[in-house]
Amino acid sequence: MCVEATPPPSARVTRRGVLAGAAALAGTLAAVGPAAAAAGKTRPAPSSGRPRGGNLVIRGGTLLDPATGEVTENAVVVIEDGTVRAAGRPGDVTVPHGAEILDAHGRWILPGLVDAHIHLSTAVEARDAVRKGVTSARSGSTFFYQDIAVRELARHSPALAPRLTAAGVFVTPDLGDTVLADPDLTPLARLKDGVRSAEALRRVVEVNLARGADVIKTRVNERAGLPEQDPLAQVYSHDQLAEIVAAARRRGKGVLCHSYSEQGCHDAVTAGIRSLEHGAFVGERTLHEMRRRGTYFTPTLTAIAGLAESTNPVLAERGRAYLPVLKRAVLAAHELGVPLAAGTDSSGGTVRPIGREVALMRAAGLPALDAIRTATTGAAHLLGLDRTVGRLARGFAGDAILVDGDPLADISVLKQPVRVVRAGYAV
Repeated sequence: MCVEATPPPSARVTRRGVLAGAAALAGTLAAVGPAAAAAGKTRPAPSSGRPRGGNLVIRGGTLLDPATGEVTENAVVVIEDGTVRAAGRPGDVTVPHGAEILDAHGRWILPGLVDAHIHLSTAVEARDAVRKGVTSARSGSTFFYQDIAVRELARHSPALAPRLTAAGVFVTPDLGDTVLADPDLTPLARLKDGVRSAEALRRVVEVNLARGADVIKTRVNERAGLPEQDPLAQVYSHDQLAEIVAAARRRGKGVLCHSYSEQGCHDAVTAGIRSLEHGAFVGERTLHEMRRRGTYFTPTLTAIAGLAESTNPVLAERGRAYLPVLKRAVLAAHELGVPLAAGTDSSGGTVRPIGREVALMRAAGLPALDAIRTATTGAAHLLGLDRTVGRLARGFAGDAILVDGDPLADISVLKQPVRVVRAGYAV
């Protein structure tokens, strides 16, 4: 069934939906101008109506710069209005008079971590992610555009949520109850074969972008976390994936793609996706193509390791079989120069520590510093935040974690940060 006869997504409805969601979580409305609504984007409230970032000085710890690998002992980091104004040795940094001091003696200081694949649907989950060291993140989609509201919550109350790149709803053959996420999706409920035609695929992308999604999430394979599904079964063809990518690119957006099988991975990459998610059975030919194109690999090792710990025997066996294969793929990708990003694939009310994902990257064979980069500079580049996130240097976001120990020697310390700073606020 063709859906082209249905009018295009309504800017009036989608703008109202974004504002209502933001109000529910943040308790305040973002100011959205008519031009922004027509473009399908939310506009941050004027600076006079937004809280400023915090002012804080972190002093006395050992500072690690993931970009360079430089280690600075007895470091000082000065954060003003949520932004790093200076970082370095005490003699090189002036501490503002009367500044609030966070004592970091005996601890290591790192930039806040990035979770490049997480599902945040509630304010509680958002706050939990921050407390576990995630100060920036990319959504892996939500059922009813909750991630867009979480993004607005982070803009207005940064201590309550990580800055978030929102994906909106999943572009998948069977939307289920997600057809109720926006009135402009409801015509798709008539489709007997689900969201498969070029028109239907474009429709979901267009509604997502009208709601203010920053990226588009789709799939090429079925799910590994459902025992009744076969993760190697392909649900979209190369041409269907290319249609999704083209619709997103017309608005300057990238696509992340859930994948498992080698053929599925190859179809997704050659269709032009920005990042490959999971990708347990990605092969050498596809990895070479990813390196050539600059396609990112977000393996979500934590999620696959979680399957191995499942009480369901099908899922447990699947996890045990997939995890070593995925670790080999991660190491092969790293050795070939494929960019990697850390993501936990947390969902369902449980936020897994991003530090565990970094530790699993290390266990896959990455050097410690390179593993740390997958959740700092590398993931920041994937999110388009490489000039804002991933380092504690002048002009970067005032996001930091303090850990008890040297992560270059014992990377497991990242699993439990002892303090988190978000936009200059000690959480």
